[in-house]
Amino acid sequence: MRKRVPLLATILTTGLLTALPTTPAAAAPSRLSGDFNGDGYLDLALSAVSHDVGSAQQAGAVVVLYGSSSGVSAARRTLITQNSAGVLGTAEPGDLFGESLAAGDLDGDGYSDLVVGAPNESIGDRDAVGSATILWGGPSGLSGGALVPQPSTMAEWADFAVGIAVADFDGDGKNDVTLTGRTETRLYKGPFTRSGTPVSNVRVGELGTTTEVFAGDLNRDGAAERFYPFLVDGDEGGDIIYYTWTGSRHAMKDLPNADGLRGSVADVNGDGYGDVVLGDPTDPSTYKKSGHKGGQITVWYGGPNGPDPAQTPTVVHQDTPGVPGTAETDDMFGSAIGTGDINHDGYADVAVGAPGEAVGSIRGAGAVTILFGSASGLTTKGAKTWTQDTEGVPGGSETGDAFGQAVRLTDINKNGKADLIVGAGGENGYGALTVLRGTASGLTTDYATFISARDVSVKGLGGFAWAIAQ
Repeated sequence: MRKRVPLLATILTTGLLTALPTTPAAAAPSRLSGDFNGDGYLDLALSAVSHDVGSAQQAGAVVVLYGSSSGVSAARRTLITQNSAGVLGTAEPGDLFGESLAAGDLDGDGYSDLVVGAPNESIGDRDAVGSATILWGGPSGLSGGALVPQPSTMAEWADFAVGIAVADFDGDGKNDVTLTGRTETRLYKGPFTRSGTPVSNVRVGELGTTTEVFAGDLNRDGAAERFYPFLVDGDEGGDIIYYTWTGSRHAMKDLPNADGLRGSVADVNGDGYGDVVLGDPTDPSTYKKSGHKGGQITVWYGGPNGPDPAQTPTVVHQDTPGVPGTAETDDMFGSAIGTGDINHDGYADVAVGAPGEAVGSIRGAGAVTILFGSASGLTTKGAKTWTQDTEGVPGGSETGDAFGQAVRLTDINKNGKADLIVGAGGENGYGALTVLRGTASGLTTDYATFISARDVSVKGLGGFAWAIAQ
């Protein structure tokens, strides 16, 4: 049976449950998105997309690292597969369980849940139809699960759930879910029952093939917009379509001059409205006239009516004054985007992954550049690029590490400052995670944390930290 191989598999070359902290019985859950055990500290859910479950190669797994005042460690973890207790389905070769991840409270109990995509899941004799599983949060963390309803009409190679976003898309205070795929994109209205049943389940009819999705509130109405970047003939930089809630329906809008394949929403200029940060990592070519050599990012600023399509966005690449380094072919600058307030100044900062970046003569070692928000928008003032050769960063740059393949900015030790979480999917052929703490003056290597695939019992090719739940 044919199976799809993950994009960076060439360089990446029985569930385990570890005892976890329990929220005190008298304490109410935190209701924070991404806090699976409700203790008030945000947790990290990471893909181990190529993890072997017994003899089932690349069946996939999710590794959860639980936050605390001291951050995360390999000792406080759960590894979940489709063979774990309470999880529906069976781990099979090439399922890629965990390739996509998104967090949020779906049943309204105050504990964040996790939606896990297995886009290569086969159903009956249909190869790579794809599926999505909800793992339920609780006082002991994630456990058990339910399948998200799947359209019965999907054929082979649908890659359903290759992209996932969780947010309140209609402002009713309940989290909803959207899933993408090659043949169908769907919207599920929450809350969900514990059997995985949503209030409603509809097809997003205006869209064809979509693989990416991200979400955030642009106009401060309490309802998050849904962004679906996708490639079209004549616009190989990525067409940016999004949906906004009008109060009675979801209306489709377009950013006709925007390009990008990755994205995040955050308030970069501190005006109270979410801004759209887009990563366009591919090099210009005969078929792609837009972009910059090595990749670039753009910031489209939100307002009462969302981002004005006529605005001139902020554009940053490695040839922009103030940005360390030099733009080179195949750097893939912008292939991963993370947003969060590192220095607690009220402006969202941006982490830009460039997993193809060469460090000296070491090709594909990877790098992450930090850019800071300000009242005037994203700035290059104080910009810094981090690699595994940066003093104080654990490990060392090696060919194909792909440091920066996944990035996230989130406060995991509850000190009010976002920490940098970096995935290096090719580290030692299995993958690894690096955490740098945020401070009032930016990132620090003090208490830097390095966790490899083998530290968290990921087996086979691993693909650990391939993706980090948003």
